[in-house]
Order: sequence, then structure tokens, then C-alpha cells
Amino acid sequence: MAGLLKNALLTLYSLWAAFWFVFLYLFIFPIQYIFLQKPAWKPRAHACNRLWAHLFFPLAGLPVQVEYRGQRPDPHQAYVFTPNHFSYLDIAVMMYPLPHYFAFVGKSEVRKIPMLGYMFAKLHIQVSRQEAASRTKALQKSVAALRSGRSVVIFPEGGIRAEHPPRLFEPFKDGAFRMAIGQQVPVVPITLPDNFRRLPDKGRRVRLHPGPVRVIIHEPIPTAGLTEADLPALRDRVFHLLQQTLDETNGRRRPA
Repeated sequence: MAGLLKNALLTLYSLWAAFWFVFLYLFIFPIQYIFLQKPAWKPRAHACNRLWAHLFFPLAGLPVQVEYRGQRPDPHQAYVFTPNHFSYLDIAVMMYPLPHYFAFVGKSEVRKIPMLGYMFAKLHIQVSRQEAASRTKALQKSVAALRSGRSVVIFPEGGIRAEHPPRLFEPFKDGAFRMAIGQQVPVVPITLPDNFRRLPDKGRRVRLHPGPVRVIIHEPIPTAGLTEADLPALRDRVFHLLQQTLDETNGRRRPA
């Protein structure tokens, strides 16, 4: 009986959060649509997404707690942000803490979602991970964004692939680190330790679980002077930093 009641309450809560998710975006989208029509206006379209996030998460009972470990990223500098990725909630959460104008690198299937898909296609970088040509084009667009002074957010796991969160999927993909080294911009690892519990990717039913959402933004890792030969070391450094922080924040002991 207790289990049935819990499931019923979670379903009601999930519907409540879904209402705010949709209602707020329906309210903001007409203004965002205008800003998406000209390249010079697109930073304002991005700001609409940040406004949506700052309204949605408190209303949905998901207070976002941002922690900086070390020097904060300069909002006027371009970075490659590399969060871990265990939940579809990660994408929405990333709109909350970063004041930067950035582009997501995300799967092309998002474009099928009404309104959100239109925004994503106009504002971010789509990639079909199964197609080599698409991956190459996404990398080229990411490099162009960095050259223009715009940051890039890319999940180095290559999607939601971890079988046992908070254990990361490995190995990380090289793309994020290759573009950072190529453009000599810093890498900023970001740990999202709670989202796999707030919105689990596993299971037949999608249910949201209320509670705080922590975002840990690590100190930027400079790439000035690094070459392609340094890529594996940079990739492994980010992997171990994220895994160590995930273990720490979820009360797990690291394997010997």
C-alpha cells in the first residue's frame, strides 16, 4: 500500500512539474521565436532559456545549488564545458548556472520536439552520433563557435550511456578535448551528482523526484600550449576529477 501511495504521489508531482515545464516555455517561446530570426539577436534567445530555467526549477520543487571549486569561469571568455550525463534533466539544468552564451552539442533527434526542436536547431549544434559526416560537421560548427567567442557544452560520455550511475561511462569521447586543445580554450568540468535520482533514465515510467539539484563547477583547466599528443592526459584528468567528485557527493568509496 505504501508503495502504491508513493507511486501515485510521484505521478502527481511529475504531472505538476510537467505542467510548469510546458506552460513556462509556451509563455516564453513567442518572444524567443523573434530573437531566433537574426544571428545578432540569438544571445537574447539564449537568455530566454536561462529565464525559463530560473523560473522552472524553483516552481518544480528542484532548487538548484551551485558550488564553485576554485576560480569561477569568466563569463566573457569562451570555454568547453564538460558535464557528466546520466539524465535528460542534465540539459535543462545546464541552462541555470552558466551566465555564458554557449552552444550545446546534442543529438539531432531533439529537432522532432515541437518548439523545443525549432529552438535547438536554430541555437545549438545537432549531431547524429551514428553518422561520421554528421560528427565531423558538428565538430566544425563547435570550432566555429569557439572562434567567435561562444562557449560549447558537450557531454564527453557521448550521451546517456552509463549503466550504473554514478559510475561514469568510459572511455570519454575525444571531441570535447580535441576542440579545446585546437582552439586553446580552457576545459571546465562540471559535476551533476543528483540528476540520475531526480529523473532516472532507467525504468518503464518517467517520474520526477523532488529535491535539490547540485551543480559543481570545477576550476577551468587551461589548454594553452597543449597539443594533440596531450589529449589523452587531458581527457583522463577530466574523467578522474568527475568520477572522484561523483563518488564523494554520493557517499561512494572509490575502488582500490
